[in-house]
Amino acid sequence: AGGLDLGTALDTLGDGEPADLDALDDRLLAGGLERRIVVDATASEGVARRYVRWLEGGVGVVTPNKKANTLDLGYYRRLREAAGRREVSYHYETTVMAGLPVVFTVRDLLRSGDRIDAVEGVFSGTLAFLFNKLAEGAAFSEAVREAKALGLTEPDPRDDLTGEDVARKLLILARETGRDVERADLTVESLVPASLADVSVDAFMDALDGLDADWAARVAAAEAEGKRLAYVGQITEAGLSVGVRAVDTASPFGGSRGTDNVILIQSARYHDTPLVVQGPGAGPDVTAAGLLADLVKAAELMP
Repeated sequence: AGGLDLGTALDTLGDGEPADLDALDDRLLAGGLERRIVVDATASEGVARRYVRWLEGGVGVVTPNKKANTLDLGYYRRLREAAGRREVSYHYETTVMAGLPVVFTVRDLLRSGDRIDAVEGVFSGTLAFLFNKLAEGAAFSEAVREAKALGLTEPDPRDDLTGEDVARKLLILARETGRDVERADLTVESLVPASLADVSVDAFMDALDGLDADWAARVAAAEAEGKRLAYVGQITEAGLSVGVRAVDTASPFGGSRGTDNVILIQSARYHDTPLVVQGPGAGPDVTAAGLLADLVKAAELMP
């Protein structure tokens, strides 16, 4: 009842009860508590599917979990309707590009009467690092192994290389702009050959050298045109796509470094010169800061 002491909270985690979502529901929805907010820092679809019930019960939700906003369109609409009808907070800024103000920016443009015509960006810090290393002359295998060694990839790097994480971010943004789209509406280029999709992680890592020649040829072809490769997601009137593109070295994508994410928003207001948001799109510090900002905002807005 008195909250948790921040100095000892982590030390006492082992003394708690095993997670029981049904018991959590009962406590949250029983009433008697003011400004109830759940912070879901999991990647669980099971937890995400409880959001509608929580919102309809007057419980706010703050989350970096991408699953809820990328489930079927019917569930997404129920989420928005429940939050709007009950006037409770549902914040998910950190689902796209960590702590960078992307969802907030898109939402405010629309609220102010703008019309978003196109969005394109480098949405993965992992893949940004990979393609920046390729531009510096590294072999594909070397870049993937270095990213894994630095902890920039998932334990299985294929979870990043398939492009599905970027696809989820793009789907969230597309729906945020008012487009009624499903995952099946996205065209996604995977960097994982079909022959390596189901082998063990160790076997995949050992097989990376065999991919170097093809990637070296793609890099050389881009450089011959004065360009470089980047893994870009696009939302246009023609549809939604995620994949490798040759970009001008003088463009915001071509000038990125390290794990930086870059997003360009073209709208009726920002037509000739797109609005650019750039910065670290991954990492525990920036994600935690964005999550905390959402939590404070949620608490302030709830009655």
